[in-house]
Amino acid sequence: MKLSQVFTAPNQLTLLRMIFVPFIVIHLVEGHYLWALIVFVIAGFSDGLDGLLARSLHQQTLLGQYLDPIADKLLLSAMFLVLSILRKIPWKFTVLVFSRDVSILAASAVLFAIAGLRDFRPSMFGKANTVSQIGAVFFVLLLQVHPARWVSIARLTFLRATFTFTIISAVHYVFLVQHRLRKLPQAGLPHHSIHGS
Repeated sequence: MKLSQVFTAPNQLTLLRMIFVPFIVIHLVEGHYLWALIVFVIAGFSDGLDGLLARSLHQQTLLGQYLDPIADKLLLSAMFLVLSILRKIPWKFTVLVFSRDVSILAASAVLFAIAGLRDFRPSMFGKANTVSQIGAVFFVLLLQVHPARWVSIARLTFLRATFTFTIISAVHYVFLVQHRLRKLPQAGLPHHSIHGS
């Protein structure tokens, strides 16, 4: 990997999003939900902007393909964990989200080690799951700042969507893994891709 990949604008934005995480957590722990919401929204915009810049500036890199989902997982996992500790998100949602992510990470590591499977781009269901998680966190935070009925309904809707898409995307990942593994004897071991998390 070339060091120059680190200094592309999209990857710098991704790294910045990772730096935002401890500041959001600090605001949450101190009960400053408005500031936590503001920084979370900025982080969300940076997520969309780094993808747009990567395409428009033709700066799509291998580092970016790995770094972007890692930054998303770090941000969302930290938010779900802290918000559950603060009793703003029921633990069942956080446990399910962590269980799926840890299982996929472990399976991906094993498959890469034994079969050279790589290129872990998100599936359609994985993307829907990420959008649901972002929406859930956004409305959980917004409810603390603006406790309106419609916000409460939106919070519950996105949490239920997260629950559903977490299960669907995990099952879909299992089918993709099985499909790839069945093709290995014919296609050879290295350089196959799985569309996963």
